[in-house]
Amino acid sequence: MDEAGSSAGAGFRPGVDSLDEPPNSRIFLVISKYTPESVLRERFSPFGEIQDIWVVRDKHTKESKGIAFVKFARSSQACRAMEEMHGQCLGPNDTKPIKVFIAQSRSSGSHRDVEDEELTRIFVMIPKSYTEDDLRDKFKVYGDIEYCSIIKNKVTGESKGLGYVRYLKPSQAAQAIENCDRSFRAILAEPKNKAPEASEQDYYSNMRQESLGHEPRVNIFPFVGEQPSEFSSFDKNENRSQEAISKRLSVVSRVPFTEEQLFSIFDIIPGLEYCEVQRDPYSNYGQGVVQYFNVASAIYAKYKLHGFQYPPGNRIGVSFIDDGSNATDLLRKMATQMVAAQLASMVWNNPSQQQFLQFGGSSGSQLPQIQTDVILPSCKKKAPPETPVKERLFIVFNPHPLPLDVLEDIFCRFGNLIEVYLVSGKNVGYAKYADRLSANDAITTLHGKILNGVRLKVMLADSPREESNKRQRTY
Repeated sequence: MDEAGSSAGAGFRPGVDSLDEPPNSRIFLVISKYTPESVLRERFSPFGEIQDIWVVRDKHTKESKGIAFVKFARSSQACRAMEEMHGQCLGPNDTKPIKVFIAQSRSSGSHRDVEDEELTRIFVMIPKSYTEDDLRDKFKVYGDIEYCSIIKNKVTGESKGLGYVRYLKPSQAAQAIENCDRSFRAILAEPKNKAPEASEQDYYSNMRQESLGHEPRVNIFPFVGEQPSEFSSFDKNENRSQEAISKRLSVVSRVPFTEEQLFSIFDIIPGLEYCEVQRDPYSNYGQGVVQYFNVASAIYAKYKLHGFQYPPGNRIGVSFIDDGSNATDLLRKMATQMVAAQLASMVWNNPSQQQFLQFGGSSGSQLPQIQTDVILPSCKKKAPPETPVKERLFIVFNPHPLPLDVLEDIFCRFGNLIEVYLVSGKNVGYAKYADRLSANDAITTLHGKILNGVRLKVMLADSPREESNKRQRTY
C-alpha cells in the first residue's frame, strides 16, 4: 500500500510487524474512491474493536485508489465483518457493492474470501478416546459444523489423537480457535489440496513427544520437497549454494521468546556457545542470536530448526549471520570436523581400530587439535602405570566419545594422570588420577564444557573397592 490514513481517535495502532497478529485479523476492501474513512469506521465498528484503518492513496495526487484495510483486534471480528459486509453498499447513495476479503499476510499469496476452506477447517489435538460425536459435541458451541473427522492408524484403526472440524463460516472457526480449551491446541488446517496432513500430524506428534520429555524428531533437511508457506519469504531470496555461512545464526519468531526458551531449543544441537535475545520496543516479534563453537553445529541447527514450530502454530525462522568470514575456510573447517567425527564414530564402533587413532596412524608425533573456549593448562607428564589410584573420574560424552589421544591430551594437563579409557559401546569413559587435587581440578575445568563439538560431563566415580564394600540392601 502506498499511503495510509487514520483518524486521531483510532486508539491503539499496530506496528508494521503486528499487522498479522493475530492471523486473519485484517480485512481488504474494494470501495468507491469517494468513500471517507469515517464511513468505514462507522459501518465496521459494530463487528468489534478496530485497531486501525488504512485508505490507500496515490503518491502524487493523494486521491483514494478505492482500496482500504481495516485491522481488528480479533480474527473472529474480521471474519464476521467479511461475512456480513461483502457485497453490501456502504451508503444510500452508493450503487456499487463493496468487496470484502481477509487480507493476505505478508507471507501468503492472495486474499481469502468467505468460501475459502483455509478459514473454515481447524486442526485439533484430542484424547485418543474421543469419537466423532464427542468431537462434534465439544466444538458445536462455536457454530454450525459441516463435518468432523478423526485421524486413525491405517493398520490398527486406532485414533492418533488428532482431528479436523469444518465449520460453515470462517467466523465460527475463528471463535473455536480463540475460545476452546488450550489443551486442544487448535489451529487453522491447511486446505486439502496442499496435502499437509502428514506435516500437521508430525507437528502434533512432536508436541506429544515434547510433553513426555523427548526430543522432537525433526528432519535435518526439513524443507527438501516441502516449503512451509509461513516462511516462504525466508528462502525466496536465499541461494543455498552461495549462502553466507557462519557459526552465528539469526532467529526470528512472530511470538516473543525468552533466553531460556531460546537456549532450550538450540541446545538440542551439541556445541551451543551462547544465545542472546534482542528486544525491539516497536515490534512484538521475537528476535535472537545463537552462536555455536563450530560451523558444522551451526549448519546442522540451521537446517534442523528453521521452520520448527514453537510455540504451537508458530514457525521460527533461522538464518546465517554473515560475520565476514571466508566461506571457503569455514566449509573446509566444517568438512574437517565432520570427517573427524565420522572417524571417531568408526573407531568407536570398532575397538580394534582405537590404537590406530590413539597414535595418529603412522605418525604419533602430531599433537591432537583441541577446539574449545576452555582455558586449559599446559601438558604435563603422565604418572607411571603402576601408581596407586587416588581418584577416578566418570566422563559422559554427548553426542559421541572423543578419540583417546584427545582425551589423554586433555586430562593429562591437570597432572598425575595414570590412565584414561573408554567403555566399549557406551558414550562414557573413565580417567584415573594419582592425586585427588588433580582430579578435582579436572572436574572444575571440564564439567559441562564443550571440546571439539562434544559436551562433557565430568564427575567423581565410585571406586571399585567402595562399590564392593557397600552394605547390601536386605529389603
